[in-house]
Amino acid sequence: MLSAVEEGVGKLEESMEDAKELDNALGESIEDLREQSRDFVTMCLIFQRDSVQELLDSQRKKLVERNNALKALMKALKEEKIATTMALSTKIEELKGVLALCRAAVGKGVANATLSYEDVLKSKEFVGTRSVYDVANFLWRMENYFHAKGIVEDVVKVNTTLMFLTDIVLLWWRCKTTDKRQGEIGMWQEF
Repeated sequence: MLSAVEEGVGKLEESMEDAKELDNALGESIEDLREQSRDFVTMCLIFQRDSVQELLDSQRKKLVERNNALKALMKALKEEKIATTMALSTKIEELKGVLALCRAAVGKGVANATLSYEDVLKSKEFVGTRSVYDVANFLWRMENYFHAKGIVEDVVKVNTTLMFLTDIVLLWWRCKTTDKRQGEIGMWQEF
């Protein structure tokens, strides 16, 4: 029995040694798996990092391109704004000049506005009625006619007025110019 026990202990010791060898082999396998898994995780992380970096670089490149396009657009808009502002400033200055002329014309009144010769109506002829009202109206119309035509010289005023005299007044004028004793009318006030 002792020999059976010794034999059983021997088998048991062999089994223990086999178990120790298996344990050592298992420990080495576990360590190999740990290294492989660490390498795999490291490789996956590096791949993920590279993918994310590539995506970030791509997005950064797109953002830089958009930023450059926006800068170019802003520069063009700024130049256009400057050109528009200068054009508007020039136009405003022109309009200020026109406004000043208009204010001056309105301030002086319509009577001082210069008319072209085509715009001036001829005065009515004076037929020589003895009405003070008709004489005053004729002289007033002639003054306005002279003003509109820009006539300022007395000799021209007198000679122009002669063209509007008819009938009895024309006869009176003819007598006045031929009779040297009364003196010739040369000034508008004498008329």
